[in-house]
Amino acid sequence: MAKTPWTSTAVRLARAVIGSLTRGGKAGGRPAAGAPRGGGAGTRDGGGRGGGSRTGASARGTTGGPTAAAAYPGDFTGALRPQYSPQLDGAPDPGEIVWTWVPYEEDFSRGKDRPVLLVGRDGAWLLGLMLTSKDHSRDAADEARYGRRWIDVGSGPWDSQGRDSEVRVDRVVRVDPAAVRREGAILPETVFTKVVTAARR
Repeated sequence: MAKTPWTSTAVRLARAVIGSLTRGGKAGGRPAAGAPRGGGAGTRDGGGRGGGSRTGASARGTTGGPTAAAAYPGDFTGALRPQYSPQLDGAPDPGEIVWTWVPYEEDFSRGKDRPVLLVGRDGAWLLGLMLTSKDHSRDAADEARYGRRWIDVGSGPWDSQGRDSEVRVDRVVRVDPAAVRREGAILPETVFTKVVTAARR
């Protein structure tokens, strides 16, 4: 059949459509090299459940936190040189009670967010003593059997329920300043002195 201008135009259009469909199928068949798999911006980041990275207690929970086993050098066991220089300026300082992630004593790869009294420094690390609202006077004998010693510090704004707190003075933890979540309060110097005196025994 003789070709007309109309049939030639139709053939060219058909070839262009088929070619574009073929190229589109190949482009969508495999992801580009280095592209994230399974959801783009919503991919997991360090154990999250999608949606990008998260911070705070809900993200870290009681598993690996900012100072997980690979980064945490272990508890401080040297001679404690207490410092008291609190300033509520947004940066954590000795003399303040702050919230941060604290590794468990038996497994540094796991831990939880809790209040910590900052008592000094060790190079780039802050040194802290962890707090609890649990009354250990009820199980003092058991705690002493395991070498755990606690000092009452009363209540303060670090506890939203206004409960009395105790500080554990036999374990000095290292705290990454960048991992401190928020400031809680300045501990009165008289109470601070009582705590660090007990911690140095």
